[in-house]
Amino acid sequence: MPADLRIYPSDSRDEGFLPSVADTPLATARWCARQGWPVHPLAPGRKTPAANCEACRLPGHSHAECSCPSEGRWCHSFHAATLDQRRIDRWWGNNPRFGTGVACGPAGLVVIDIDAHATKPPSRDRILPGIPISDQVNLAGLTNGFHTIAVLAALRNMPSPADDANTLRVRTPSGGLHVWYRVGDNRSWQCSSGSSPGRALAWQVDVRANGGYIVAPGTTTTNGTYAPLGPVRRPNVLPGWLAQELERTGHLPASDVPAPRAVPPRAQQAVIAAGGGRHQTHNILASVLAPLEACGQVTEGAGFSDTLNRAAYTLGGLVAASRLSHQEAEHLLLQTAAAARPGQERRAEQIIRSGMAAGLKRPLYPGGSAR
Repeated sequence: MPADLRIYPSDSRDEGFLPSVADTPLATARWCARQGWPVHPLAPGRKTPAANCEACRLPGHSHAECSCPSEGRWCHSFHAATLDQRRIDRWWGNNPRFGTGVACGPAGLVVIDIDAHATKPPSRDRILPGIPISDQVNLAGLTNGFHTIAVLAALRNMPSPADDANTLRVRTPSGGLHVWYRVGDNRSWQCSSGSSPGRALAWQVDVRANGGYIVAPGTTTTNGTYAPLGPVRRPNVLPGWLAQELERTGHLPASDVPAPRAVPPRAQQAVIAAGGGRHQTHNILASVLAPLEACGQVTEGAGFSDTLNRAAYTLGGLVAASRLSHQEAEHLLLQTAAAARPGQERRAEQIIRSGMAAGLKRPLYPGGSAR
């Protein structure tokens, strides 16, 4: 057995080791587990999970009520992923042709899966979801995910993830690229497909996160090997700008929308200063929306989501107190949010709905009191 396979995570020599075509699938699975990445078997020569047992293939059977993973079987794909070295030795030792899949959610990973299929682009609204592309823009030459993720990065004045030499990148047999990042906080990023008409980051750019898996580097299929690119062997932290784009395009569950907070003192003071007169509503709104407008002066790190949530909560309170119509409040919030963060309309709508719904339960009356 090669010395690399006997190294524990605390050993600095493991830092530079990464499985390759010369290593066995068992070595690959062991190495991934030592990184803290739960693994599960892939079918021999394929990138799809190993088959379920006969009982788990019956119609209506669900992983939620299945005892196979707890009994040491690999049924149900990434739901059975494990760090148990004895189980790993048994699975891959008895099935040496298995490939290795990594469960992204439990591993704390977000992998940007860039495809390189040369095809005709979809309608303009699906190339970069949430970012309008006018008919005057010439799309000639835009044919794959490397192009769309590069355009998205350029719009944010950032380098493309495909060129991020500070993190683990893995070339796929089809010519695509897996860019591995680790989650720097406790947010539960969700998967998506770049071809989906719903949640998507960019055309031909998939996202592998909670609810999905990624093929481990060093895994070989009938089409070729998932080979590391460059010298870096560890995922870097997900860049802030890319996290903002994932948030904008709906890659967080609704439960991760910032919770409503108490009515800010600034908003209460605005109502007091207005003296409760409806003719002075404009002054109130200007004061409440000012912090949101100020976010537009900073590209990131301004607490935009929390600021928008507080403004929505406050305007919801004004609507509940009959000082403003619901339609007008929503329009003002959407308009101000769009000006501060162009292209994030979908995420802004989520936050506005959540914040206003909470604020509607707490009418904000003159004098700064919520009744």
